[in-house]
Amino acid sequence: MYRAEHGVFNLLTYVTSRSVFAALTGMAIGMLAYPPFIRWQRGAALGERVRDDGPDSHQAKEGTPTMGGVVILVALLAASLLWGDLGNPLLLVALTGMVLFAGIGLADDWGKSRSQARKGMTARRKIALQAAAGALVLVLMWAFTGVSEQPGLLIPYWKDLVLPLGAVGFFIIGWLCIVGASNAVNLTDGLDGLAILPTVIVASGLAVLAYVAGHEVFAQYLDLPRVAGAQELVIFLAALAGASLAFLWFNAGPAQVFMGDTGALGIGAALACVAVVIRQEVVFAIMGGLFVLEAVSVMIQVASYKLTGRRVFRMAPLHHHFEEKGWPENVVVVRFWIITIASPR
Repeated sequence: MYRAEHGVFNLLTYVTSRSVFAALTGMAIGMLAYPPFIRWQRGAALGERVRDDGPDSHQAKEGTPTMGGVVILVALLAASLLWGDLGNPLLLVALTGMVLFAGIGLADDWGKSRSQARKGMTARRKIALQAAAGALVLVLMWAFTGVSEQPGLLIPYWKDLVLPLGAVGFFIIGWLCIVGASNAVNLTDGLDGLAILPTVIVASGLAVLAYVAGHEVFAQYLDLPRVAGAQELVIFLAALAGASLAFLWFNAGPAQVFMGDTGALGIGAALACVAVVIRQEVVFAIMGGLFVLEAVSVMIQVASYKLTGRRVFRMAPLHHHFEEKGWPENVVVVRFWIITIASPR
């Protein structure tokens, strides 16, 4: 934590200034790192393995460099460690959640890229690892961040409406939020640029809530849970937004690189960890409505097929349904971006 008393370095004592620097740092690292990263991936033949049962138009994406989430993770870590307060437990828990889930995604991506059968980690093993990682993050959160002092579920738009949870309820809701978000972002990441701009938008919205939660006067005025030290999460989210914008530069269609499970699982967990620690799980679900919609479409499709033998959608997740109806990929992406922007927050 910077504590300069005089001159221009006094800017470093303000969360707002450090957030801007974190965003710029994350973006700069990404912009510099992606070109050599893409060249290395191409040289090592570590490109995307396209599913045979996906839309026919996606077969042309075979071999596109993947695991771009590695750069997002490195840029986020570097910017957060450079501009954040490393003594802040909330920041460290969020970073831990991001790293754990990104690591699971990286193992899966690596297996897919090296397997001629396009198979990485089994679904059962991946879910088991996510379950364990989510539980570990929640234990750390409960022990070190102060959430144990107010483990209620805040219901937005109704003043003073908080559902008491207790320890068990907190762990159930928190686990569903973190593991669910990581998979929801992963399901959304199926078209060029589709998941990453909503990530920037949701991260920006959570940053505002984190700043308010950490400010005693603002939190009291807006009747939101006061979470001491939550301002440091603004640094984390700003770094994530900056690194994500750099990724979007190279992921915009036609994509030069995909984020893979490394990025999708890590980003989903990172956003969810912040939402849980500032007690805004419901608002997070509303802001990330696109992610929820994509995940729900898969659940509906699977349930309908198993129970009735019929499919509700032409293909799931939902973005593939509209592709199958004839929407061009860029139209689906932009319209889904609009849904995210229009989501209440």
